[in-house]
Amino acid sequence: MSVRDTDVERKGSSLSGKRILVGVTGGIAAVDTVRLLREMRRHGAEMLVIMTESAQRVITPLAVEWASQCQVITDWDGDMKQLEDVDAILVAPATRNTVAAHLHGMQQGPLLMALSAARSRETHVLMVPSMHADLADDPITDDIVERLREEGIDVMWGDLEEGKRKTPDHKHIVARFAHGIHSKSVNRKNVVVTLGGTYSPIDDVRGIQNTSSGNTGYAIADDLYRYGHDVTCVVGTTSVEQPSWLPLCIQAKQPDNMLAELKALANDDIQAWVHTAAVLDYVVDSPAEGKLASQQGPLEVQLVEGPKHIQELKEKVSGSTRIGFKLETGIKQRDLIHRAAAQIELSGMTAVVANRLEDIGDPSKPRGYLVDKQGSHFVLENQFELCDALRTIIERGD
Repeated sequence: MSVRDTDVERKGSSLSGKRILVGVTGGIAAVDTVRLLREMRRHGAEMLVIMTESAQRVITPLAVEWASQCQVITDWDGDMKQLEDVDAILVAPATRNTVAAHLHGMQQGPLLMALSAARSRETHVLMVPSMHADLADDPITDDIVERLREEGIDVMWGDLEEGKRKTPDHKHIVARFAHGIHSKSVNRKNVVVTLGGTYSPIDDVRGIQNTSSGNTGYAIADDLYRYGHDVTCVVGTTSVEQPSWLPLCIQAKQPDNMLAELKALANDDIQAWVHTAAVLDYVVDSPAEGKLASQQGPLEVQLVEGPKHIQELKEKVSGSTRIGFKLETGIKQRDLIHRAAAQIELSGMTAVVANRLEDIGDPSKPRGYLVDKQGSHFVLENQFELCDALRTIIERGD
């Protein structure tokens, strides 16, 4: 199969079916527009781009059209496509001149006219300013940004680097943009996702732990966040990078610490729980203080059974949506399904994702099996189907 240089690999669907207007204004940060637009397409966005005259002096409309694969408006035209109804508007980079002009109702070009139309329609707008630190720190700039936020516009600042408030990473921008669009939808929930492995110390420098990269948990949390849910992660030991846009990730590497964090969160209004963390079934009974001396012959370590998190939380979070994960090895599929159904019954779960260790990483095998309260199971072919299925359960409030 031939691959064109304009093609992108789909990473998600959070912007699928959304008509997005992207405004590109002046400033050197406009050079990042190609990366940003291609990232938007990776998540399914259908776009229309408007470039201001000053932006065209930094990056060419041809490059923007290549990246977006859509029409690029550079001046007034008779169609006035920018006034057609859109689902959301992203302005990146946004100069102070542009945000101030919009705030005061100026109509200096097609982008400002489109923003005025969006104001009357209460369309979601994200603005990403990029400017020198002195200008960003100007009290007038603070006043402009505060008033924009009072109007419901999301303003996203980047970090201060080399004397400038630079544009945030393009992946972060797109994730926050999708979250803002979907956060206004119905059935958005407060969700806790546990992920990673857990660790039990033998002494101050040694310990036992189970292996879990955290990849699945982060993928689920990322998907839920992009679809507008309020996500809290409780994170054990991981080997993959944490998405920087997830709003709250609580570190809890030991099973007891993780359980304590979950019980504390249970006092909040949490409507859904997704337990992907690999929690140790057995922990060290009495960890030694300091470091045990080496070369002293065999070391005996007493292990005791640790508490089952989903069982410990059963009564405390009764009534919420609860999804667990069950990993087995060396058993047949029907036995895997039966064990998942038994876990649902024992721990009061809504559903369980069950899989076998020997199937993980094998492209010919399904990602897992989703088992529900009735004992029915559904094949999940890949991680996209997994995320979509869990999000559907959470939004239904099963």
